[in-house]
Amino acid sequence: MDENKFYRVYSKFLKDKYGEKVYKLPINIDTTCPNRDGCVGRGGCIFCGEVGTGFESLSNSISVKSQLEKNKEYIKKRYKAKKFIAYFQNFTNTYMEFERFKKLIEESVIEDIVEISISTRPDSISDKYLKFLKEFSKEKNINITIELGLQTVNYHTLKKINRGHTLAELIDSVIRIKKYGFRICLHLILDLPWDDNMDVIENAKIISALDIDQVKIHSLYIVENTALGDMYKKDLIKLISKDEYIQRVVLFLKYLKEDIVVERLIGRAPKEDTLFVNWNTSWWKIKEEILKEMEDKNIIQGEKCDYLNGKALNQFK
Repeated sequence: MDENKFYRVYSKFLKDKYGEKVYKLPINIDTTCPNRDGCVGRGGCIFCGEVGTGFESLSNSISVKSQLEKNKEYIKKRYKAKKFIAYFQNFTNTYMEFERFKKLIEESVIEDIVEISISTRPDSISDKYLKFLKEFSKEKNINITIELGLQTVNYHTLKKINRGHTLAELIDSVIRIKKYGFRICLHLILDLPWDDNMDVIENAKIISALDIDQVKIHSLYIVENTALGDMYKKDLIKLISKDEYIQRVVLFLKYLKEDIVVERLIGRAPKEDTLFVNWNTSWWKIKEEILKEMEDKNIIQGEKCDYLNGKALNQFK
């Protein structure tokens, strides 16, 4: 099934942009998050384990350049790849001393790297760092994308999951990033226990209204030794079903502006110490079910995006 018929697929976007398939190379650096070390909170997000989200990355004791070289060599051999994105993936990659940040970014420009992607949080973006990235991007002639972990626009849920920020910080960071001309990718979890279908729709609406460039949809996974893991084992949260998740993804895409690139429809998780992930179903099978649902009901991305540019005035046209 051709997924490009239903939504704007990230791999095709990259191929159109760079002329061939492009692969992300994850980078794991020794850093943390402001809601882990006491700056804005303690313990981190209730679903985040000690290794963060970069479970497929190399050790952070290895230099940035070495990580890229090792990952590049593997991907080159396996997929005959020629172009790559240096992906600062784990924790909050702009939450460190400025000179160290500059040094690590500079280390990431090796042969065949066409873009740098930097994962961070809405409360960890400032003009000082963005100004450096703009100058660096121009000097090295390399594209930069900022990936913002949000998870949900519901600020009540943000508090429950211990994000340490609200929606205001997202709006501020988007305005600042756009001032410097970088693309923005927003990360969302569509099946958080405290969100409903109205939150799913509002996620799509706010992302579209803010003119976000890309979105990455994650499914919730629960690991041992986390606050959410403890809640799960004590039966204090109610998870939605696989079918409900599929319906949420389809609903989200219906309201998402048609030109926004979708990086993924569902996430993956490590098997080790995982209490719950993807309803014990392969991620690609769930993706196929999402596409089947869209095909059966003739649904495409953006078909319900009719709420921008003064919707109430449409009756006077």
